[in-house]
Amino acid sequence: MNTTTPNIPGHRVDSQGRLVPESMVQEIDKLRDELVLTLAARAERLSHHLAREKAFFFSEIDAFVSLSLSEYGVERGGEKGNVTLISYCGRYKIVRAVAELIRFDERLQAAKTLIDECLNDWTSEARSEIRVIVQDAFRVDQAQNIRVQQVLGLRRFEIADERWKRAMLAISASIQIVGSKSYVRFYTRISGTEQWRPIPLDIATVVPA
Repeated sequence: MNTTTPNIPGHRVDSQGRLVPESMVQEIDKLRDELVLTLAARAERLSHHLAREKAFFFSEIDAFVSLSLSEYGVERGGEKGNVTLISYCGRYKIVRAVAELIRFDERLQAAKTLIDECLNDWTSEARSEIRVIVQDAFRVDQAQNIRVQQVLGLRRFEIADERWKRAMLAISASIQIVGSKSYVRFYTRISGTEQWRPIPLDIATVVPA
């Protein structure tokens, strides 16, 4: 849509940026337009509010962790690392998690080549479950990215083949930490149990009142 097209009384701007006389716009199209604009405006206000609340959550958690650490003479900030906070009554839990963003450099190709050599030499009957896991690990996701956790998971297999061992070393060497992403999640205890139920903050999972 051309958002630079001016609004002129008696006209509406269509999706291609053209001015269309109101008389040529069907009534149902006008009602749909008004509904979408009204709800989208509310959604944008809600999004901005959630962004402010998220910043507040992190700020308060960081401040509390720093305060708690200061009791032991530790003066570093509390903004990094995973932390779980539970209310005194045991009803609520807050989890602040920091996930590292991992990418692989070109050495992953060396690992893949060595692994392919192993798969080609192993008989079809031998290690069939490993074959399936390896093939699945190197499939890309919908964004065409290597699935990090699946590739890293290959290192847990103890296989004597020297090529496999070199491949696992190549995977470890190829790991690049490119950043981190922080999350905060809230939970409430299910009454009478040790289980926790997430407090939904995603509009897609919130149950209408």
